[in-house]
Amino acid sequence: MMADPSRDRPPASSTAAAIGAQIRRRREQRGMSSAELARRAGLSKATLSQLEAGKGNPTIETLDALAVALLIPLTDLLTRDTDPGPVLVPGTELAEGEVGRELLRRISSGHSLEIWRLRVPAHTELDGVPHATGTIEHLLISSGRLTAGPADAPTQLRRGDLFAFAGDAPHVYRTGAQAADVTVVIASPIIG
Repeated sequence: MMADPSRDRPPASSTAAAIGAQIRRRREQRGMSSAELARRAGLSKATLSQLEAGKGNPTIETLDALAVALLIPLTDLLTRDTDPGPVLVPGTELAEGEVGRELLRRISSGHSLEIWRLRVPAHTELDGVPHATGTIEHLLISSGRLTAGPADAPTQLRRGDLFAFAGDAPHVYRTGAQAADVTVVIASPIIG
């Protein structure tokens, strides 16, 4: 019976897997090949392949070289939320006189926050310009109805809904028969 070589390897830690996923995601966002990133970071292609697979144990210097080559802050490689995906928190109803307090969304440190009020008249469509890589938009619908989010898959929202999506890709805001009043929180990674 042959020995399975993969059994001799220690399992990838969840941290190594998260870092590997971030390296691969950031490289692909930039349309960069593995060979190009390895060259820019001064690594072998085999080392980069191991790191992206979550099987490496990179030093801070290696991660810093990758961050510099990717033109991102080092902390972007250390985050675990590799795919925020669209997140919908439906609005809730309260009985008359009832006080409601709900945590809608926690935003990690390392972000610059902007809070905007967006008022969209009825029968209006706006195209959102993609923001910096890693930006997340949070929409809280104060009144009316709005269809918003990634251009290829917008979501219908109503008063009270909170919706978060990647703002670094094309996105839309569209109203029907009702105008919408929306609080927009834009969380962008701090590039330093």
